[in-house]
Amino acid sequence: MAELLLLANPTAIRVRSDGTSLDVNFDSIAELRSWLHLAGLDGPDVLFGKEHQGADSDGRPYRAVNAYPTWHGWKIYAHATEYTDRGAHLDASTTDRLAALAVA
Repeated sequence: MAELLLLANPTAIRVRSDGTSLDVNFDSIAELRSWLHLAGLDGPDVLFGKEHQGADSDGRPYRAVNAYPTWHGWKIYAHATEYTDRGAHLDASTTDRLAALAVA
């Protein structure tokens, strides 16, 4: 299992309560697809969820995709989310505080 995870740069890994499956999250769809390819998990039997778009609770727009490969009996629930606004979600008070920290 370690060699599979070392091929990735996930933002989170969690063993699910059933003890036979993992949640693996990535910062970008490209990182998820690269990991699947490097791990040899990108074959025709891998179920991909449809790429979808939406907005989080703060209104930030995103694209997301899920993949569901199986590796040596482990079910893997891989997920990637990319925010598409490139930081536009920062309000004026947040940018003012960041600017003050940069000067300090």
